[in-house]
Amino acid sequence: MSGALLLWRHGRTAYNAGARLQGQVDIPLDEVGRWQARTAAATIRRRYAPARVVASDLSRAADTARALGTLLDLPVELDPRLRERGFGEWEGMAGHEIEARWPQEYARWRAGSDPQGVGAESRAQVAARVGGAVREHASDVVDGRTLVVVSHGAAIGSVVADLLDQPPGWRGVSGLRNAHWAELAHGPSSTPRWRLLGFNLGPTDASSDWDAGPDVPPAPETADDSTRDPD
Repeated sequence: MSGALLLWRHGRTAYNAGARLQGQVDIPLDEVGRWQARTAAATIRRRYAPARVVASDLSRAADTARALGTLLDLPVELDPRLRERGFGEWEGMAGHEIEARWPQEYARWRAGSDPQGVGAESRAQVAARVGGAVREHASDVVDGRTLVVVSHGAAIGSVVADLLDQPPGWRGVSGLRNAHWAELAHGPSSTPRWRLLGFNLGPTDASSDWDAGPDVPPAPETADDSTRDPD
């Protein structure tokens, strides 16, 4: 593959808006998330030449992908290997709830380590699962075209590190906003095979009002970063 690889995060959900850890719970897009998906899809269509659209089978990612597939008249291929990082017992909980029950493991996680004893996947496991899927799909894309992979914030962070030959705990990029993407291409040499061309790319509409939706006043900043997988 010599075209672009886009790793696109799904649009907003009620759990995103409420700062709850989603993991592999199947939470749908909310109204703002559906608008974000449509807006970002129109930008991706204009900027790139997508040849394929592949997505996690969780509905928030699959429906984000379908917004682009509809514009391009392309089928959306679903792959469960592209699901979000599994967070076990923490899924569905807010950061303060996790901290109250598992203060030591929460502190470890916020410091960049993998939480233990709660059934969460490690970053290395996520990188192997998602990275394997991305490489497989990328190998089938015609030169000069773009593969769009629609996945999740923590999963994309792990696979970017993996594609750049960085360790699982690498924190070289910030958190990916809803309906934003990373752009990668093959590097000029064999090591690393991929290079990062851009991160947190999105529509020009994606201002500070991006999470408020179209033509409405900005939403109050009540959500925090306490349930974002540390970068």
